[in-house]
Amino acid sequence: MDPNTSYRSRIYSTYVNARNTALAPESLEGLKPRAVYLTHLIRSHFPDNRQSDVLELGCGHGAMIYFARKEGYVNIGGVDGSPEQVAAARRLGIAGVDEGDLMQALAALPDESKDCIVAFDVIEHFTRDELIRLVDEVRRVLRPGGRWIIHVPNGESPFAGRMRYWDITHELAFTHTSIGQLLHSSGFSEVRSYEDAPIPHGFKSFVRWLLWRFFRAMLRLYIAAETGDTESDCIFSQNLLAVAKK
Repeated sequence: MDPNTSYRSRIYSTYVNARNTALAPESLEGLKPRAVYLTHLIRSHFPDNRQSDVLELGCGHGAMIYFARKEGYVNIGGVDGSPEQVAAARRLGIAGVDEGDLMQALAALPDESKDCIVAFDVIEHFTRDELIRLVDEVRRVLRPGGRWIIHVPNGESPFAGRMRYWDITHELAFTHTSIGQLLHSSGFSEVRSYEDAPIPHGFKSFVRWLLWRFFRAMLRLYIAAETGDTESDCIFSQNLLAVAKK
């Protein structure tokens, strides 16, 4: 191996095979476990107009794109830096997934050309200086009123380290306050953050949701006991979702 190779080039070239668990399924049937979550996210946060121009940065093997198209979003595509992930998308028959550098892909787009940009488990891979440039590019590319949907490791979670260090290419974790600070300072007019809580859709998931609500209440009680603050809007899930509007 070339010792001068950057760590990103080395890791991303084997991003799928170097893991103990598969990132991409062998068939579309393997996407089913993510159907409820991704469909809920799309219905809750994508633009109402199904003709909206949507770009997913770091789209992986295209699961989000697949379910968005099932929901009627026909003008959606994605770019990913991992050749293995892009090959997996092609194997699954998910069109519109291109291989490339995310910053270069954004730089090639005209001003105000997209209605929605999705970055699901992506921006934590950037350093702070890189992230500032990325945020500025996303804002440039979004149309007025456009939205940026972001999913990131949550530094406020009791298990923050689990997601922060789950991937050696992670540079950062975020809280709802720090991601708001980043996006507001970069000119986004509205930023809302959401917990990545279980979605009840059957008996087992309902039990998970009840347990989540119980443990969440205990964590809020702990914060109140330590600080006396009973109004703080804490987010305790291992990841958080943020939606920013231009």
